[in-house]
Amino acid sequence: MNGLDNPAWSALTSIHSKFSEGTEHAKRYRADIAPFVACIDDKMAEIDPFINAGETFFMIGDLPVLPANYEIVHEIPCGQMLLTGKIPEDAPALLLDETDKTDMFNLINSVQPGLYKPDTRLMGNYYGVKLDGQLIAMAGERIKIPGYTELSAICTNPAYTGRGYAQQLIKHLCRTHVAAGIVSYLHVALSNDRAVRLYEFMGFEKRRDISFWLLKKLS
Repeated sequence: MNGLDNPAWSALTSIHSKFSEGTEHAKRYRADIAPFVACIDDKMAEIDPFINAGETFFMIGDLPVLPANYEIVHEIPCGQMLLTGKIPEDAPALLLDETDKTDMFNLINSVQPGLYKPDTRLMGNYYGVKLDGQLIAMAGERIKIPGYTELSAICTNPAYTGRGYAQQLIKHLCRTHVAAGIVSYLHVALSNDRAVRLYEFMGFEKRRDISFWLLKKLS
């Protein structure tokens, strides 16, 4: 199996192991980092002591057999895309840091709530565009496995869409990955035709269909 088929597991057992909680067969990101859980060999039950009753979280890829006290809340069918084409010309991007933590959290959760936690930014580098000191667009790195880094938190304040800021940030991240010998990848909802076309235009190709499953522990 390619590590990208179970990316959260691949990351939690390698580059992101410092953010990992769990057992030999089932792991999760710390709750303040990211809402992802992963397992192998259908050992989902082993993660139970590490998840609170009522907590929701995501699993990526093929869903394991769920214990009786878990339910599926929602499925988000996505395409997993890899950068295979030439990157367009780069544009300036500002590296975000601890001082931007609150602005980053507020921006992404105003546009794409639920997947970005207070310390998700620690998973990789995040870049932004600011106007008059206000963060209006951002993009960064999330799930990392050897040789591949996911682009995530790609968003723009709705008042500033259509100006190419997100594309600037994606191009900047991809250039840093190419320079480091890393392949950029991302996940996009299959229902978001506009985003799929944009990523294809920017040189990404779909590797496979893959679902994000929102799950909930009942008790």
